[in-house]
Amino acid sequence: MEESINVLGSKLESCSTDPMTGWFRDGCCNTDKRDYGRHVVCAVMTDVFLAFSKGAGNDLSSPAPGFSGLKEGDRWCLCLSRWVEAYDSGMAPYVVLEATHESALEMVALEKLQEYAYKEV
Repeated sequence: MEESINVLGSKLESCSTDPMTGWFRDGCCNTDKRDYGRHVVCAVMTDVFLAFSKGAGNDLSSPAPGFSGLKEGDRWCLCLSRWVEAYDSGMAPYVVLEATHESALEMVALEKLQEYAYKEV
C-alpha cells in the first residue's frame, strides 16, 4: 500500500487514537473509494462546531453504541463536505494540516485550510 500524503505534501500523520478515528479506525484520515463521506479532514472539535454539526443532523457529541461522543479538543477525521459546510457558515473547526489527507485539496484550497490551521499551545 502506498504511503498516504497530507495537504502539505509530506507523510500523513495520525489524527487521533483517543478517540480512535478514521474511515479505517486506524487513527489516520486515510480514505478509499468506499468512503463516500470522504473522512479526510483532521479536525479539532470546538463546542461551536459540535453544536453546528448536531443542528445539521450529525450529532457527534452524544454517546451511542460503540461511540463515546466527542468533546471540545478531541481530534476527529471529519467528512470533507461537512467541514466545507461549516466553513461557509463561519463555524469550521480547526484543522491539523499534517494529519489531513491530500485528497481534501480536490474540494478545498489549501489557503482555506490554512486559515483554520491548528496550532499547539
